[in-house]
Amino acid sequence: MRWEYYNPSPGGRRVGDCTVRAVARALGMDWEQAYVLLADKGLELMDMPSSNAVWGAVLKDHGFRARMVPDVCPQCYTVADFAQDHPSGTYVLCTGSHAVCLEDGTVYDTWDSTAEIVVFYWFKEGYR
Repeated sequence: MRWEYYNPSPGGRRVGDCTVRAVARALGMDWEQAYVLLADKGLELMDMPSSNAVWGAVLKDHGFRARMVPDVCPQCYTVADFAQDHPSGTYVLCTGSHAVCLEDGTVYDTWDSTAEIVVFYWFKEGYR
């Protein structure tokens, strides 16, 4: 498991656009494409592009499925733990207030979010 600095934002923003960054990385597109995709889906669903329902619908449209993290040990299953348990595949993890992309064991984010607690995640079919 490792963390790698990742910020595709053309404006260099580091906060407030985590869903755009995570979706862009997970879907292999640039920040602008992901932003437009999320904005369009938000308009369709009459919700904000950063809402869980909107970015979740975008990922679902692209073949991802959602899973909750079992509530066996609340407040203890971190992004780092998840990355160690899932060394291959593409995932978008939600911590409740943050979204981050994990790809083949590497956490891509503008900051080291590996200590955050994972609540649920999206994965491409074939990985869990």
